Amino acid sequence: MTTQTHDLRDPIAESWRRAELAGLTPGSALDHLTYGDVDHTTPLQMAASPVLDELNEQLEGTMFGTLLVDRDGRIAQRWCGDTGARRAFDNLGVDVGASLLEEAVGTNALGTVLETRTSISVNGREHFAVALRRFSCYGHPIFHPTTRRIEGVLDITALMEEASPLLPPLVARAVADIEQRLLDGSRVSEKQLLAAFQAAASRRRAVVAIGHDLLMSNQAAADLLGSTDVALLRMLASDVRGEASIDLTLESGLEVRVEAARVGGARGGALLHVEPHREPRRTHPAAATTAAHAPLLVSGPPGSGRSTEARRLADLQPVAVLSAASALLDGTDAWARNFAALVRAGQGSVCVDGFDLLPDDLLDLVAAHLAERRAPRLVLVGGPVDSLSGRAAALAGECTERRLLTPLSGRPHEIPELVRAMLVELGADPSLHFTPGALGALSSQPWPGNLRELRAVVEHVVRRQRTGAVVLDVLPEAYRTQEPARRLAPIDRAERTVIVEALREHDGNKVKAAQALGISRTTLYAKMRALRITVY
Repeated sequence: MTTQTHDLRDPIAESWRRAELAGLTPGSALDHLTYGDVDHTTPLQMAASPVLDELNEQLEGTMFGTLLVDRDGRIAQRWCGDTGARRAFDNLGVDVGASLLEEAVGTNALGTVLETRTSISVNGREHFAVALRRFSCYGHPIFHPTTRRIEGVLDITALMEEASPLLPPLVARAVADIEQRLLDGSRVSEKQLLAAFQAAASRRRAVVAIGHDLLMSNQAAADLLGSTDVALLRMLASDVRGEASIDLTLESGLEVRVEAARVGGARGGALLHVEPHREPRRTHPAAATTAAHAPLLVSGPPGSGRSTEARRLADLQPVAVLSAASALLDGTDAWARNFAALVRAGQGSVCVDGFDLLPDDLLDLVAAHLAERRAPRLVLVGGPVDSLSGRAAALAGECTERRLLTPLSGRPHEIPELVRAMLVELGADPSLHFTPGALGALSSQPWPGNLRELRAVVEHVVRRQRTGAVVLDVLPEAYRTQEPARRLAPIDRAERTVIVEALREHDGNKVKAAQALGISRTTLYAKMRALRITVY
């Protein structure tokens, strides 16, 4: 019998009502989990990782596990103290990159905390989704001490009927440590950025300093820039890795060159010099409607690196990113306003990340601009083409330029170069390198989590070894096999085909697909893993 809202505590009952208004039902709320790429270099991740390493060591061998979500509601880190919880999460698809927003899965101690901005325990049957009622958990919000903006949520979960009363003080203490590290990191980066700004602002050039939590400009910049210009510079600053030089047209019509440089590493900010062109540049009148503004489609399974690839292929600068997650988090009106502002700016590229997850009214906005073939250029990022439907499929059909990404398991030859690139991105010592044996083991894995999973393995290694050669035994135990990925026997290939067809027939609904096949959902998940079914 389904739990009725009048039997629930007030905050839980209110959360159930929100889930129902979002169109969710308890029996199927987890059937359509969405996944997105997770940035492991954010201030939250950098601050939380050492704290969670220590917390997880304390919980090793217990029934408890930890989950960290970012402000977009996506799982940034997942750790389980025992194999039972790990298997349960795997069977449900609750893994890094999955969205746990209330609108997506109903009441839970992560999405509900993001909604209410206050800590909460959610006991077994209080979860909206039936599939989550085996778990009890406690979630606590993480606020940036300077801005008081919510950065994420830390949760401790266990397979039990009721959350332990010992969890709130344990989680609160860990959150306090994370918030202190956020503050310390902010202070260091802000000091570096302030020093760079003070050194540059004494000149006559327009100078802007943009950090995670602050914006500074001298009078010359204030005289040049409007609100749309500042928004574009913020987006540009977030993408700068070293140094960059970009030509822009300000909302006043003035053409300028922006020279941007990173200050203080990945967690710092960027210093931007804005210099008007001495002579107006001439642009052919037809340039705004040429093929340069034709839309680009980047599609592939979650975790295949499609967001990164989209930014790389966006050849018109600056590059702005609007995600489907922000439409859920901030509301469709805010998303529409941001999109309209970028269209009015009329320059660069706009990556619409997760366009296939947008509601129809926002897809109509995107379609209207796409039809005009003018700046900014649209880069649509979404799932595999054959999984798209409705307006999303129609939009994809208008993109003659496409980059279709395959699962990582289908391109093992790329793994050595990907590992080297990830080591550089993580700031590892130059002497740290993977031996051929370790790379061979990685190249033989099925990688259902694609690039996210590979990055998690590389991060695991970097946390445990600073220099030298990474041998096979340093890898997580599950990744040490050097046997090549087995070729499927004819009977396995036939079974795989039947399962994929059932999943496609039921639009990815695993409950319905399992019923049609006459097997349990647990058996279906096990067969999907064994047969390496990640795209359907």
